[in-house]
Amino acid sequence: MTVDADVEPLKDEVSEQGWEVDPDDEWGVAVIATVGRQLKLRREAAGMRAGDFGRAVGYGEDMVYKIESGKRIPRPEYLDRADTLLGAGGLLSAMKEDVEKVRYPKKVRALAEMEAKAVEIGLYECSIIAGLLQTPEHARAMIQAAQPPYSPGDVERMVAARLARRSVFDRTPAPSIHFVLEEAPLRRWVGGTMVWRQQLEHLLEVGRWHGVTLQVMPTNTDPHPGLDGRIELLKFQDGTAAGRSDGAFNGRPITDPKQLRILELRYGSIRAQALPPRESLAFIETLLGET
Repeated sequence: MTVDADVEPLKDEVSEQGWEVDPDDEWGVAVIATVGRQLKLRREAAGMRAGDFGRAVGYGEDMVYKIESGKRIPRPEYLDRADTLLGAGGLLSAMKEDVEKVRYPKKVRALAEMEAKAVEIGLYECSIIAGLLQTPEHARAMIQAAQPPYSPGDVERMVAARLARRSVFDRTPAPSIHFVLEEAPLRRWVGGTMVWRQQLEHLLEVGRWHGVTLQVMPTNTDPHPGLDGRIELLKFQDGTAAGRSDGAFNGRPITDPKQLRILELRYGSIRAQALPPRESLAFIETLLGET
């Protein structure tokens, strides 16, 4: 089979690197290994060498081998071009859904799945703006600040995972979502003045959505039960619930009713101490006016 010279290479930096599979994600490792085997079998059946195939889809030969051996996660475009080039009749393209899920870290994927089922979400953040509320630019700046730094490909993978969680706002019927944010992170100019302003404007927009309550915990207030870390509470249609707190139960997810009751008491105290929703939005507007 000859290489189609008219195929435009996938030259962006992320596609050249590929994404690594989380070794602790057994399901993800199995998915990518299966996809890699299918790609290799079909390429060899078509009589194509790895180098020729790589040039046809816009990847280097080394990256083709890494994808086929299950060491890298292929991008959706890779699977689409491979499907066309190898005459797979849509079978390779059909793998994109599972591959897309593997792109997201296991913990993030599990959290998103739980949030997608919750009818009520309560979240208190101590040191950052909650991930569900972050703009892409803010999320990228936060992730890029990590040390040691992530690769450009991993940064984009993590940004995509964070943004994918925002689909919870689009559900019908929409869940009831409550946020409590500390004042200090709202004042931190993450990403520069423009990114910071866009983030505050986004908070104002989301805070006015139906079913969303946004509160700010002012810095000049008495101590409260959330000073040792974030708290998240999820309640489901069947009456069950789950929660997690950095400062309780070793930070592990919990479902025991007695333990959940403790988190509910703590979260309730935090909400009672924070500014009311209307005053909170006015506070954010004041921050915007200070620039």
